[in-house]
Amino acid sequence: MSWEKSRGKRELSDQPPNTTTDAGIPAPSDEYSLTAGPAGPVLLQDAYLNEKLAHFVRERVPDRVYHVKGGGAFGYFEVTADVTQWTKAAFLNQVGKRTPMLVRFSSVAGEEGYPDSDRDVRGFALKFYTEEGNYDLVGNNTPVFFVRDPMKFPDFIHSQERLPDTGLRSNNMQWDFWTLSPESAHQVTILMSDRGTPRSWRHMNGFSSSTYLWENAAGERFWVKYHFKTEQGIQNMTDAEARAMRAEDLDCHRRDLWEAIAREDHPSWRLEMQIMPYQDAAGYRFNPFDITKVWPHEDYPTIPIGRMVLDRNPENFFAQIVQAGFEVSNMVPGIGPSPDRMVLGRMFAYGDSNRYRTGPNYDQLPVNRPINEVHNYNKDGPMRYRHNGNQPVYAPNSYGGPRADPQRYRDPGWLVEAAEIIRTAYVAHRDDNDFIQPGTLYRQVMSPTDRDHLVGNIAWHLSQGVERFIQERAVNDYWSKVDPDLGTRIAHDLGLATLAR
Repeated sequence: MSWEKSRGKRELSDQPPNTTTDAGIPAPSDEYSLTAGPAGPVLLQDAYLNEKLAHFVRERVPDRVYHVKGGGAFGYFEVTADVTQWTKAAFLNQVGKRTPMLVRFSSVAGEEGYPDSDRDVRGFALKFYTEEGNYDLVGNNTPVFFVRDPMKFPDFIHSQERLPDTGLRSNNMQWDFWTLSPESAHQVTILMSDRGTPRSWRHMNGFSSSTYLWENAAGERFWVKYHFKTEQGIQNMTDAEARAMRAEDLDCHRRDLWEAIAREDHPSWRLEMQIMPYQDAAGYRFNPFDITKVWPHEDYPTIPIGRMVLDRNPENFFAQIVQAGFEVSNMVPGIGPSPDRMVLGRMFAYGDSNRYRTGPNYDQLPVNRPINEVHNYNKDGPMRYRHNGNQPVYAPNSYGGPRADPQRYRDPGWLVEAAEIIRTAYVAHRDDNDFIQPGTLYRQVMSPTDRDHLVGNIAWHLSQGVERFIQERAVNDYWSKVDPDLGTRIAHDLGLATLAR
C-alpha cells in the first residue's frame, strides 16, 4: 500500500509522534527558524535548521553510470525440479524450497526521470538471499549483449549516453560505434525490433546472457545459461505506441509493476536452464562463452527448474531499490564464473561501483545484507555498524577467529593450458561469425510483421541526425551482412537503394 493511502488509516484523534532531530532529540518547530526577533536574521545556532538543510542537500547518492532508472520488488524463488545432478548450491537442493529475493528492473542508457517506454535494453538484476550468502545474478531482457570484451564496455556505454560538448543524446554516435563493432549486430537486431520496447517489465523475459559454471557435490562441472520466462506472456509496444506512451506516462513500467503487486496480481517467471556438459565447450561450433551469441535450443534444450514470484512492493524506494547493490562476484558454493570475459570483467567492476556509490560497507544496508551471519576481518570505514566486538581483526590468530575451509569451499574453475599472457580476441570456432545468428533471427524467428517493424524502426533511427557515411556503412557493412534483403529494404527507406549490396 502506498504512503498516500496508508496515511489515511491514522485516526484523527491519534496523537502523532513528536518530531525529533536525527539524534532523537525533540525538535522545537516544524515551521519556523530561530531568528533574532520576528524581523531579524536567522541564527547560525539553529541546530535543527542546520541539520535539516545539511541533510536535504545530501539526499542524493551518486547515480549508477548506466541502468540508472528502474524499479523493483521483493518476492521468492521456488525450486520445481531436482537439479542436484548439476549443482550443489544449497538454495537449489530440494524441490519446493523457497528463497527470498529482490529483483531490480532498469533501462540501460536513460537517466532518472527518463521515459520508461524509450527503446532500450532492460536490466534484469536478481538478488537471492540464500543460507550460504547472497547470490547476485545480473542480466538483461535479451539473451545476448553488444560487446564481448570488457575493454569495450565503457566505450559502448559512452556511445549510448550524451555528447560531451552539447550534452545531447546522439543517434550518430550510437550507429558509429555499432557499425564499427560487428559483434553488436545480434543485440542491435533485437533492440531495433519490438522487443526493444516491452509493454511492461512483467511482460518480458530475463536472461543471464553470460555463461556460468555449475558444480555438483561430486565435483562434476557444467556450463549453464539462465532463462527467466514470463508467465504473463510476452507483450511489446510498437515504436508508435512507445512514443505515444512517452507523452502519457514517463513512469509506465514502474507504475505497472507497483500497481500489479498492490492488487495482488503477482508477476511470475519460470526459470529454465540451458546446460552444456563441461567437455562440450572446447569443440562446439562457436565459442559458447561469447556473450554476443545464443546456444541454439536444438543443441541444448531449456530445462524448467524453478519459478520466481514478486509479491511485495518496497516500503521505501530509495532505501530498498536505489541503494540495492548487485555484485557479479557474489556466487554461492556450486556456482562459479565461466571464461566469458564480460563476466570476469564485471566481477570487479560491479562491487567497486557499489563501494563508490554508497560506501565500502554498502552490504550492511538492510536491502543488501545477507540473511546468514557474516564472519571476516574487514573493519571500520564510513557508515559501518556491524562489528565483532573484541574478536581478532587479523588472520591467522590464536583466539578463535573465523577460518576459511579451502577443501569444502574451494573456488570453482576450469583448466587453462599453459599460454602466453597476451591481448587477443577469443580463439575462433568454426561458426564464429558475427552475422550468422542475427540473420537467422531475421529470417527464421521473426514474423513478416516483425520484419516490417524492424526495417521501419532501423530506418527511422538511422534518419535521426546520423551522417550519410555512417548510414552507408550501416547498410553495406552491417545490415546487408545480417541479411541482404534486410539491407536492401533499409537502404530503400533511407534513399540509399543503389548502395545496398
